[in-house]
Amino acid sequence: MTRRLPSSRAGSLFAGAVMTVLILGLLATAWIGVRAAAAYGHLRAAESAVATSASSLDDPSTAISTLTSVGAETSAARALTSDPVWTLAEALPWVGPQLAAVSTTTAAVDTAVSHALAPLLAASAGLSVDALRPVDGVIDVSRIASIAPAAESARAGLAHAADEVAAIDRAPLIGRVADAVSHSAQVLRRAADAADALSRATRLVPAMLGAERPRSTLVLFQNNAEWRSLGGVVGAVAQLDARDGRMTLTAQASSTDFAAMGDAPVLDLPADVVGIYDTRPARFIQNTTQVPDFSVGAPVAREMWRRLSGSTVDSVVTLDPVTLSYLLRATGPVTLPSGDQLTADNAVSLLLSDVYKRFPDPRAQDAFFQSASASVFQSLAEGRFDPAALIDAVSRAGAERRLLVWNADAGEQAILNGTTLQGALPTSDSARSTFGVYLNDGTGSKMDYYLRPDVETAWCGDDRASLHVSLRNDAPDAASLPRYVTGGGDYGVPVGEALTGVYVYLPPGAEPVDRRTTTTGATAPGFADGVHDGRYVVKWSAQVGPGQSAELDLEVKMTRTPVLDAVSTPTRDSGDVPRTGGCRFPG
Repeated sequence: MTRRLPSSRAGSLFAGAVMTVLILGLLATAWIGVRAAAAYGHLRAAESAVATSASSLDDPSTAISTLTSVGAETSAARALTSDPVWTLAEALPWVGPQLAAVSTTTAAVDTAVSHALAPLLAASAGLSVDALRPVDGVIDVSRIASIAPAAESARAGLAHAADEVAAIDRAPLIGRVADAVSHSAQVLRRAADAADALSRATRLVPAMLGAERPRSTLVLFQNNAEWRSLGGVVGAVAQLDARDGRMTLTAQASSTDFAAMGDAPVLDLPADVVGIYDTRPARFIQNTTQVPDFSVGAPVAREMWRRLSGSTVDSVVTLDPVTLSYLLRATGPVTLPSGDQLTADNAVSLLLSDVYKRFPDPRAQDAFFQSASASVFQSLAEGRFDPAALIDAVSRAGAERRLLVWNADAGEQAILNGTTLQGALPTSDSARSTFGVYLNDGTGSKMDYYLRPDVETAWCGDDRASLHVSLRNDAPDAASLPRYVTGGGDYGVPVGEALTGVYVYLPPGAEPVDRRTTTTGATAPGFADGVHDGRYVVKWSAQVGPGQSAELDLEVKMTRTPVLDAVSTPTRDSGDVPRTGGCRFPG
């Protein structure tokens, strides 16, 4: 016969059970709260250590010492957020997702520090950015190549950690936790990107500097005063030879030296390229940067140089006067044979404007350009530069698509896949849609020094976007400009006016719905469409005189993505970059 407990005793037992659960719950909550606070303190200490020592991380010995303390802090934070009580609490409603997000983030950060960065810095012991400085004209490429395996391991580890944190569902998280997760994801992604750049550099730079065999590189100098899609016409070229880390400037030439080749294309271009640009990019060295895909123009320039010089180069690199100004921040001012001092502040105006006022003869202009580039190269070859500033200069020029690289070896070129250094057509995916806006001079002049472009993108709904392009001519009175700058009307464009062909590349699958033009005193000759590499291309022409402007607005049918942006031709002004604005086709 089952005995019943008196109701008073049953009530007492129930109350006791409830009290026990409550006490255990309070203890667990207190336990988790204390450990969470301690973990947060360790993570803040780690972040502070990294921030205060960031300026000295070019010294591996200092970096390793810093990382030791950072690793101790992140390991302590990880231990505090991975005990059995914490793990059980992650299954609870509401609070569970908060705890799981914290433990996942903490573990990812600790793994990144301990298993990705630590081995890299250990491998880098004795190596700093100063290793980029030549000694007796030689860069120790073997030291750079030696850290390639650790750099690649760090890249993979940091990318995995960044992906783990990025995959955390933010929807159930409270504001403070969500912000912390987002911040950690951004930090890890930046670290992964930096490690990726380092990994690529340690594999490619030694090869291009002749670590394995003698190498030669053709350098194309673009002139932003006469636009082409990738920056400007190629006005001068130089060949650099490298062997075991020693670089030598072996030859230079100007665009006029290529005139004797004739007008026949030196290489066959793809049919879709010819349909838009004709064969000009394969006939004139000036136009090898007209197609907004450096993998098209670089082999053409290489073949032109082979025919002119008899030398077959391994690589082709292009840069512009703005890039030179960035490099001059690393080298400091250089004195030219003419007595001029070329500085970071005057390089752009001197090379793109003043030179035409001082030297009416194009041959004298070419000689000045060549002396400027040779003087900057000499400073770099002799090690007269700040290594950290040099890295900043190259990174900035690459990010702005002013510095492009093409290697004839497909394996080496693949190292650059996905980077701006390739000068490829803009890519789009489910997360981002990117327009390409490429400017080309049609005046036969240097008037683009005075043109100010503006590019703006915006979503107009779930399946519509708008692109706005404007051109404004800020040139002074044409009578004050040299004939070589205005073009003298030789190609049918009145003196002082500038004719520009604007090639708008739509994202793959996008189609134009509407197009509108607005002019203030200018003329817009019209449109001509085409297709290049599966992308719809709208060509718009505008002829703009001093004080005048012209505008193009495109309405485009396309699937909406989280990000909408554009890339455009690098001009003399680094501030001329696309931006996000408002829809120009409301409703």
